[in-house]
Amino acid sequence: MQQLLDWTLRTIRSERSDFSWMEERRFDWTPLVRNAVDRIVEGQTVLLLTDEPRRWFAQYILGTINRLDRKRPFFPFYPLESIFPNLRQIEHTHDIEILEDLLEISYPGGYFFWYIGEGDPLYTKLVYRNEENFLWLLDEEVPGSFSLSGSDPLLDIKLLQLYRLFDRTLEATLFDEITEE
Repeated sequence: MQQLLDWTLRTIRSERSDFSWMEERRFDWTPLVRNAVDRIVEGQTVLLLTDEPRRWFAQYILGTINRLDRKRPFFPFYPLESIFPNLRQIEHTHDIEILEDLLEISYPGGYFFWYIGEGDPLYTKLVYRNEENFLWLLDEEVPGSFSLSGSDPLLDIKLLQLYRLFDRTLEATLFDEITEE
């Protein structure tokens, strides 16, 4: 078994695509991914949310995370908008509080948000209310988040690479290939 930081570096270097940009960023990445993966393994639900331009990515994640050919347990990943279709109409803090009440009742074992996108839509205030959420933010530096450049011409490729690394980390944790640090 390896520590997560060492395992992450080895995994980055083993990728067939150019993933070298992530070598330095792994120090930002590992505490965030460790927190998210630990919570998933503990049985918490992941509520996935993206901004409008990254909706394709949410569909990709949801379509691949629990593929039948993976030969592993399924994980509780759900699109937040399927649970609460009026999400993008949220305008007030009170609306967010009522939604949080609904989610606490619906997921008594715990939940957290995995948000990918820009931080300016009003409904994203929901994901900032808890420091334990898994945030991949574009053009914004927020403590406890992983930041990417929205103008990067390779952004889509980097998102896919990060998802692959996340998925591999989840699986390695599940099968005890990674130790606690």
